[in-house]
Amino acid sequence: MELKIKRVYDTPDKKDGYRILVDRIWPRGMKKEKAKLNLWLKEIAPSTELRKWFGHDTKKWDEFQSRNRKELDKNTDAVNQIKKQLSEGKVTLIYGAKDEAHNQAVVLEKYLSENT
Repeated sequence: MELKIKRVYDTPDKKDGYRILVDRIWPRGMKKEKAKLNLWLKEIAPSTELRKWFGHDTKKWDEFQSRNRKELDKNTDAVNQIKKQLSEGKVTLIYGAKDEAHNQAVVLEKYLSENT
C-alpha cells in the first residue's frame, strides 16, 4: 500500500499517483486545472458540524481525531472507495489546510494505514 498526504497548494507530481481531494469545501484560490485531481471525495471529509467545532484549534486535536475516526467507521462506502484505489496503486490524499500536522488528511491516512 502506497499512501501519502499532500497540500493542494504543493506542486502536483507524477509520483503522487491517484490524487484524491479529501476536503468538503473547495480550497481557496485553487483552480481545478491546477489541482490536477483524479477525484474529489467530499464524502470522506469530516462532517460540517465536526469541521466547524474543530476550527483547526490544536487544543481540540485529540478529540477531533477520535470524533473523525468514528465518522470514518460509519462511512464505509467512501473508505472502501479509497481502499479499492489503493489496491490498484499509489494514492495521495490532498488537503487544503495550512496546518500540515493537524488536519483530516492526517487522521484519514493513519486510519487507512491501520485498516487496510
